Amino acid sequence: MNKKIKLIAFYLPQFHAIPENDKWWGKGFTEWTHVKKAKPLFKGHNQPKIPLNKNYYNLLNPKVRYWQQKLAKKYGIFGFCYYHYWFNGKLLIEKPAEMILEDPKLDMPFCFSWANESWTRTWDGQDKEILMEQKYGKEKDWKKHFNYLLKFFKLNVYIRINKKPLLLIYRATNIPNFDKMINYWSSLAKEANLEGIYVAETVNGHQSKKFSRLSQAIVEFEPGFTLAHDVSLYFRAKRYTKHLIKQFINPKYLIKISYDYIWKRILTRKRDPSFRIFLGAFIDWDNTARKKYNSHIFINVALHKFEQYLAKHISLAKKIKSDFIFINAWNEWSEGAYLEPDEKNKFTYLETINRILKLK
Repeated sequence: MNKKIKLIAFYLPQFHAIPENDKWWGKGFTEWTHVKKAKPLFKGHNQPKIPLNKNYYNLLNPKVRYWQQKLAKKYGIFGFCYYHYWFNGKLLIEKPAEMILEDPKLDMPFCFSWANESWTRTWDGQDKEILMEQKYGKEKDWKKHFNYLLKFFKLNVYIRINKKPLLLIYRATNIPNFDKMINYWSSLAKEANLEGIYVAETVNGHQSKKFSRLSQAIVEFEPGFTLAHDVSLYFRAKRYTKHLIKQFINPKYLIKISYDYIWKRILTRKRDPSFRIFLGAFIDWDNTARKKYNSHIFINVALHKFEQYLAKHISLAKKIKSDFIFINAWNEWSEGAYLEPDEKNKFTYLETINRILKLK
């Protein structure tokens, strides 16, 4: 049986104003604030990124959400993976996901990735001031968190594996008593007439391998995982220097990285067959909108290359029985990783994905 691989796109909900961001970054701040301010830092630098028809949307507008899911479905994206922000009872930018609870027309399959990091100003390339500290609490706090998630887990459109709701954990190694918490959540899930919870750890720039025996899979978050753990962050080994350019400016530097080289490392990596792996893919990466000169930028990015690499990746996913490929991302505009149409590429990346999926 030729099983179809499903593409799930990471989805950033920070495209609407909240009081906390107003306080930390200025009145009316959203992700678009950085996107609009971006400037080209060298000749040929594709900045700023401009959404098609200057569609600087607000995610609290239902029409925007209908447009996004219609577009994603049309071009073959199976689902969204929403970043979920929970700080021991405190929620941030939760409204876009909560709209799904209230509006049955928002029927795009989805799951959550708990982005369990403290919010600091380093996200914006500034100092390490903590804006919202990530704490985990104890059993009563875990129950409160689970009860919040349960409302989503019970929806028909929530993505399940083996009848269990899929939950990604961004930094499993950060959580004290991780196994105890997951065991407790599993017992609560069964009490709520679910089969349990399907926990997938994200391996990324912070984590290189599976952490807990209770996790049922890992998700390779690209390109961060490959940059940090496959080729060594900043290409420290001399044999990688031809794939890296440090361009010094003012007097900091940009790190320019070969798109082809990283994709080839992703495609040829040896993977441990003893546990389940969900592959990761990426379109592009350029986080100068957030971090200006202290940024990573991929060079020699081209649509035809992405098409070739993604086609090979889908074949690899079938070979290793990776039912899903998690693609970075649907709308990470400040990181240059987005599938939504822009003024330069229009719908070409979505059209390419759709064409590959139909062939595969």
